[in-house]
Amino acid sequence: MSLPTEAPPDYEGNYLGMPDSEPYNIEAEQAVIGAILLNAEAFEKVKDRLTEQKFYEKSHRTIYKAMCDVYDSKAPIDVVTVSAELQDQEKIDSIGGVSYLSRLANSVPTASSVAHYADIVLDMSLRRESLVIVRELEKHARLEQNVAGFVALAEKRISKLTAENKPPKAFVAIKDALYQVFDQTEDKYNNRHIKRGITGLPSGLTDLDKMTAGFQKSDLIIIAARPSVGKTAFALNIAQHVGVRAKETVAIFSLEMSADQLVQRMISSEGNIDGEKLKTGFFEPDDWGKMTNAIGILAEANIMIDDTPGITVGEIRMKCRELKKEKGLGLILIDYLQLIRGNGRSGENRQQEVSEISRTLKEIARELEVPVIALSQLSRGVEQRQDKRP
Repeated sequence: MSLPTEAPPDYEGNYLGMPDSEPYNIEAEQAVIGAILLNAEAFEKVKDRLTEQKFYEKSHRTIYKAMCDVYDSKAPIDVVTVSAELQDQEKIDSIGGVSYLSRLANSVPTASSVAHYADIVLDMSLRRESLVIVRELEKHARLEQNVAGFVALAEKRISKLTAENKPPKAFVAIKDALYQVFDQTEDKYNNRHIKRGITGLPSGLTDLDKMTAGFQKSDLIIIAARPSVGKTAFALNIAQHVGVRAKETVAIFSLEMSADQLVQRMISSEGNIDGEKLKTGFFEPDDWGKMTNAIGILAEANIMIDDTPGITVGEIRMKCRELKKEKGLGLILIDYLQLIRGNGRSGENRQQEVSEISRTLKEIARELEVPVIALSQLSRGVEQRQDKRP
């Protein structure tokens, strides 16, 4: 069971398969399976990380799947039970027979290194998956006319690969968490008169801030209302306060209004100017001064607006990552949730798409450690009822 001599080792001593072929390490796959057959407890160390698809060799995928089936049946995993399972599935001959299982079990001196070998198998699998993505992207790069569509596809594929291969997060000892909470509480106490109990981003609305203590990092906040009741104006006032008064960078994704329309609303709010006057141009003499003053204040704010219609949640994630690297990021505002374009997977209805989009927005909030405010449309059907409340 030695490795092919033609297979060149990489800088870590792993083997990347034959030249111009898929990356793999047969010996590591054999060691994982052999360790489990030697000591069934080794399966507990890898079962939540390894699936049969992670193995390169087809016979190893078959054996590992049989091990999973034996485990699910509450039977001990060993050469006898795995052989019986493969015989029941009529696959024992395809993997080299009982003799191959016995050789695997006898080839490993100890099962203690199973996690190390599993890491190698996962690493090889990740490289193979990466090559599949690279080839797919190369194909689309040659054929795709829409550059934005290609970028969105690349972001989607890479994000999926990253999520699926994210290393497991270690436990946090309660002692460490206690010290952190104590330090945070001490800081809040020392600044209680300055921040007045606001531990997150202030909205500028006193009663709301009292209830929320400000918008907290990693929160996804949904502002839902029927059409044309003022939710966009409400959310813009919050974004404006965060950008102008709190001096934080704000990313606004406007899928319904253009950037000009949003800025016009902001000028109206900041300068206390009648919105109709801005639309029609029928200014009073003092309105010009108000407008000039409002523009001067807003120009100093780090408010970034993206008015791409039909933007995808993947594009939102990518742009916010870049913005945080370049300018920092304090708040993300999206107007509105139902206009974000889904991934368009076949068999998935719009309700499922919106649920998936919402879940991804929560992931963005946690990943970037910023509050995300998303507006959402409620049905007008409530207007037909005697009681108009949603």
